[in-house]
Amino acid sequence: MTAQPFTSESYSGDAGEYAWQDVLRGFGLQSLRARHGLPAHASALSRLSSTGVRLGKLSADAQVLRSLPSRAGLPLLLMPVENSTVLVVGDERQIVPAGQLILAPRGADWQVQFQRGLRAVVLSVPAEAFRGRKVPLLASCQPRVFDAEGLPDIIGRTARATAEALDRLTEPEWEAVAQSAAELLLALSAELVVATSDPSASRAALLQRLYATIERSIGGEEIAIADIAQAEGISERYVQKLFEGTGESFSHYVRERRLQRAWHDLANPAEAAVPIAEIAYRYGFSDAAHFSRLFRERFGLPPRELRRREADRPAHGAVASGQRGWPQQALAQLRARQANSGPLRRPTQREDGEEGAPATEAPTRHYLPVHAKHVHWGYFSRSLEPLMEIASGDIVTVETLTQHASDDPERMIAGDAGAESVFHWTPTAKTVDRRGAGPLDASVFGRGAGEGFGVHICTGPIAVRGAQPGDVLEVHILDIEPRRSRHPAHAGRVFGSSVAAWWGYHYSELLSEPHAREAVTIYEIVTDTDEPYARALHAYRWQPQTDPFGVQHALYDYPGVLVRPDTVTFQPNVLEGVRIPLRPHFGVIAVAPREAELVDSVPPAYFGGNLDNWRLGKGATVYLPVSVPGALLSVGDPHAAQGDGELSGTAIECSMTGTFRVTLHKKADIGGTVLADLTYPLIETPDDWVLTGFSHPNYLAEFGASGQSEVYAKSSLDLAMRDAFRKMRRFLMTTQGLSEDEAIALMSAAVDFGITQVVDGNWGVHAILSKRLFSHDRRPAGMDEA
Repeated sequence: MTAQPFTSESYSGDAGEYAWQDVLRGFGLQSLRARHGLPAHASALSRLSSTGVRLGKLSADAQVLRSLPSRAGLPLLLMPVENSTVLVVGDERQIVPAGQLILAPRGADWQVQFQRGLRAVVLSVPAEAFRGRKVPLLASCQPRVFDAEGLPDIIGRTARATAEALDRLTEPEWEAVAQSAAELLLALSAELVVATSDPSASRAALLQRLYATIERSIGGEEIAIADIAQAEGISERYVQKLFEGTGESFSHYVRERRLQRAWHDLANPAEAAVPIAEIAYRYGFSDAAHFSRLFRERFGLPPRELRRREADRPAHGAVASGQRGWPQQALAQLRARQANSGPLRRPTQREDGEEGAPATEAPTRHYLPVHAKHVHWGYFSRSLEPLMEIASGDIVTVETLTQHASDDPERMIAGDAGAESVFHWTPTAKTVDRRGAGPLDASVFGRGAGEGFGVHICTGPIAVRGAQPGDVLEVHILDIEPRRSRHPAHAGRVFGSSVAAWWGYHYSELLSEPHAREAVTIYEIVTDTDEPYARALHAYRWQPQTDPFGVQHALYDYPGVLVRPDTVTFQPNVLEGVRIPLRPHFGVIAVAPREAELVDSVPPAYFGGNLDNWRLGKGATVYLPVSVPGALLSVGDPHAAQGDGELSGTAIECSMTGTFRVTLHKKADIGGTVLADLTYPLIETPDDWVLTGFSHPNYLAEFGASGQSEVYAKSSLDLAMRDAFRKMRRFLMTTQGLSEDEAIALMSAAVDFGITQVVDGNWGVHAILSKRLFSHDRRPAGMDEA
């Protein structure tokens, strides 16, 4: 079975809680703490082996976990990652630092409290994983914490490394690793037997060692009881007595283990080409006919029939069972809640026809010009001081700059006081650090101060009065105006830049030489026509540029390095006769995320950010879940045009000024509307709803401290498509009252899924739902008049 991703962002309200409990149930766990207030985040990546071994990494907000009542299987292995946890057994509490192992028997009474957020690797091994081999009964043992040394260190490293590679392992690799992890856990579990005060513990531990010795010798034609006894320094009679105490003889146990191991190999598709006789010899049977007779007596069918039956077993069964659909219990509760609350509502209509809170007076207008003191470059932060505070319903005009203005500083910076203040950089002074999420001392890559991967010049932040976590911020784009050149030779004209860069999707697929190359195209934006367009002026290949601090940039690896015209060769007459229709929009509209102090501006997520969807233009609205007090709204990354995919790494980047109406929707007022339980950026245009799916909907919570680097390596269109599908399913079921089958039928027939971008670290797929599909008087299924 392939790795199964889960994120609570794909579900609404109680459905997300039930789905999360379903994930935990797969590990034999349950969450005890009811979560209120903020939309809770939980994510997981897990994988199940053919023998029932389940390994995964879990992340969530504060949790209290305990074992489900069960006595089957080895103890659960829990390893906290990043944050410590508290192990509670009776009245005793023990702090378990990150990296140490907790071995917790399934039937014992214990809890683990992740007070600062759950981040853990969990391994669950059922008794069936050992194919009939006896494992110790440990339900009465107490949980134990192991330091990261010796065998526990090996198990911990193995579990964590495997959890990080779950989605990249082939099926044979995963099966091998899962079985090895099960064996390691069995060896460590013996420590619990030794630690218990039960007088029979020593005998049980000795018996487990005998079992392990037999497993290592299982391929030998003769397994002599004398050799087994000698290995442990005990008598043959005592060995016989130990086995008789389990209800079977030594010889019967050995034969049973050989037959069980043979059964597993015969049922394994990877062993289908191995002759049956060879499998018999592998487990100590020298006579194939004798093996076949014993096998039929034990399992009721001959070896050949077992192999044929397993080959005919539907291959899709295991995969289908691993797909998490809409939890039926949650769906029933959702329908009941809808039926009791009346029809679903849209946000209140204002008197001017715009949606949102009703306006009681003319909105206040604000203006935020671009200036070095008004921007943050390459990052978002919950700790930034707001530049202004506005009220719900206010209108704010925001000037934004493209970080690519430096590709042609004469046309896009020179003479422009605001742009010059932001891009000012001399050997002795730089007004704005390109902070990203990196260190100011340039100690990692040597590219320059604040060398994180963040690139976008963001104007803001703007605080919204009364905004609190759980609310939703509506940002409606009233107008977009291009920023015109202030240079005397180009005054009044508009220019933009597009870079085919090293981070583009195309970069490893170049046909002509040199294969490793980056190209910059400069465009003029023509607006004084009925159909505005962009036309290419010239292009050049990136050549190493030396910044004012003396650092050479062989690649386009640091934003805002001014390109000197004398260092590049301009290629005229590019894209001759081509007019690119304009799609002016803002690539970045974001509120501050809650998880980290500094968040790279490149990967988008639930807080918005670098959405790079050209539908966010004039007349469109984006709804963003508020995560921090004041919301802290920022805008940037303006584009003149972009295609779905943004394949080369950029759009036509062009400085713009936007005018926005900002409306706050309080959590208490949005129940039953399309904004209820909103946990992702939702775009609305006059004709469509556009839902944004990401490879990792909340990579900051999912990956923790390593998220801002790990997300770049783990994005895929498959994950983004899965997220977009789940969000659209949720949207149709909660806002239109459709059943799951109805929602899926409608998605296949009428919802357009498209690739938003494949270059922003966290790849995106959007789902477009036409409003024309639903009549204005349509009521969700099963709802009566209120």
